[in-house]
Amino acid sequence: MTADELARSYFLRARKRMLALQTLMQAEAYPDVVREAQELVELVLKGMLRWVGIDPPKWHDVGAILLEHMGKFPLDLQSELPDLANISRRLRRDREIAFYGEIDLIPEQMFGRSDAQQAMADAQRVVLALRHFPDL
Repeated sequence: MTADELARSYFLRARKRMLALQTLMQAEAYPDVVREAQELVELVLKGMLRWVGIDPPKWHDVGAILLEHMGKFPLDLQSELPDLANISRRLRRDREIAFYGEIDLIPEQMFGRSDAQQAMADAQRVVLALRHFPDL
């Protein structure tokens, strides 16, 4: 398998997860929308890194890596990378709490409809950035 093939796999899986986000939103599973949106964003950004020849690290927020290697990305995408990095950082921050919670932080009490809508919009924004990659 080549890096391009793996990147395409990430992009395909991310697009399929958009359907899962819609289902979770309809079920009012707002913390799960946040968690799944983070995973979707992570797949896309790591796929982008692979596409330009960078083996992504095994952590969840790769926004800083995108910015560090901005010059390797298509020119018309470069101006969008700071926004994508911010989305990655924001969703990474909420990732564990949305899934596990804490004794004093119940996920359903922490994340409401507006949080889920923002997470979905962020995920859609990141998927939209795939338009800058050829043959996708």
